[in-house]
Amino acid sequence: MKKNNLSPEQVSSLLNTLKDRFEKNPNRHKDVQWKNVEQKLKSKPNQLYSLYEMERTGGEPDVVSLGKKTGEIFFYDCSEESPKGRRSVCYDKEGLESRKDHQPINSAIEMAKEMGIELLTEEQYRELQKLGNFDNKTSSWVLTPKNIRKLGGALFCDRRYDHVFLYHNGAQSYYGVRGFRGSLKI
Repeated sequence: MKKNNLSPEQVSSLLNTLKDRFEKNPNRHKDVQWKNVEQKLKSKPNQLYSLYEMERTGGEPDVVSLGKKTGEIFFYDCSEESPKGRRSVCYDKEGLESRKDHQPINSAIEMAKEMGIELLTEEQYRELQKLGNFDNKTSSWVLTPKNIRKLGGALFCDRRYDHVFLYHNGAQSYYGVRGFRGSLKI
């Protein structure tokens, strides 16, 4: 992950964007106050960089939960469809390198690592879907268990027919409408 190189103007703009989104979507974070989120964010410049990258790539990050015991704040990508700036990527570096022709520019795992975030797990993806209707036209890679990945596969999810589906594909595959959603714990 790159270090925080955000200017004061970028930080201010990001915080305003996050605050606006937070206030417009109270159902995503009941019993959480923005002032507590902002205070925690200001003390974590590297996480601000990660949130900036989530926003820059179209993820529209928002607070989705608060660790009751730990006080940790969780941000997920809440864009209606898979983030535009993170589509057309295969699952991981191994999948990328195994493609002989028409390699995508990057992989979901590598992009997430560079951004300082993690791919949503299947469980997190299903939690997100309880907060709204996401990926009705796109799909998103989710963190794949090692035993499945070892056999060459990777998992992705979407929402169709008012139901959340989990699918599999080869880790080297990529599509224009498949990206990934991330999470960030602060």
